[in-house]
Amino acid sequence: MSMQNSKKFSLFELLLIIGFTLFSIVVLYPFWQTIVISFSDPKQISGLGMNLWPESWIPDAYQYVFSYGSIMKAYVNTIVRTLSGTFLIVAFTMLAAYPLSKKDLPYRNTITIFFLIAMFFSGGIIPDYLLVKNLGLLDTRWALILPSAVNVFYIIIMRNYFMTIDKGIEESAIMDGAGYFTILTKIILPLSKPVIATIALWAAVYHWNEWFHALVYMQDDAKTVLQIIVRDMLTAMDASQSENAAAIGAGGGSGNLLLANVRAATVMISIGPIVLVYPFVQKYFIKGIMIGSLKG
Repeated sequence: MSMQNSKKFSLFELLLIIGFTLFSIVVLYPFWQTIVISFSDPKQISGLGMNLWPESWIPDAYQYVFSYGSIMKAYVNTIVRTLSGTFLIVAFTMLAAYPLSKKDLPYRNTITIFFLIAMFFSGGIIPDYLLVKNLGLLDTRWALILPSAVNVFYIIIMRNYFMTIDKGIEESAIMDGAGYFTILTKIILPLSKPVIATIALWAAVYHWNEWFHALVYMQDDAKTVLQIIVRDMLTAMDASQSENAAAIGAGGGSGNLLLANVRAATVMISIGPIVLVYPFVQKYFIKGIMIGSLKG
């Protein structure tokens, strides 16, 4: 009987492995195909089909992208924006969520309702622009960071997570003379790595991909972000030719590029840092979301 159960379990494991392997291939193939197109000879792209390996690895598309305008400066601006913006979002989220996690906080429900109203209703683009202008933030990096520094959804998620932490730990610290700020920084935050990593990942992805505010608030090209430069570059190429037409030379007479080459290269350049960061926070991601979304 035990041998039969062992065989059935082994067969189930085999089917599970095969299923997840096929699923992984389906998920990873478009990503790999993008890499192949970005390095392929333009003459091979139209007949590339399901080829998993280019005949020759040609970095012309990347050379063209990195030689376009001020893309390197925009890359640095985007990194600075992502790091500083993520730090502010996480910091403000913690400072708002910790008091709201206290059931004895005066007017706690009123403050929570006020936050929820702000989450569902906003003034719109024009009031936002006028506010940024009146604060003197136009054409400054602060215009891309401060308006998004407080996110009510993140506050609710972190507040719910804080409410799951054993209150006895805080009570013991208070009896030892610790203040609330000391408890937050020395006790609560070390116990809240999953939700902090989750919020930080969401904030980093938002700041890395967001381009509309940079388009509206920024006038100096030296302060613009990567997504704007990429958008302008692809728009300029798309306006001059169709996707399958011969495009701009990659500087050095190495041949002609297709718009598909450049698009694939910009995708890889744009998502690179986020893809590298994600594996380090992925182990906290599911736990942070689940615990932070359960308790109200």
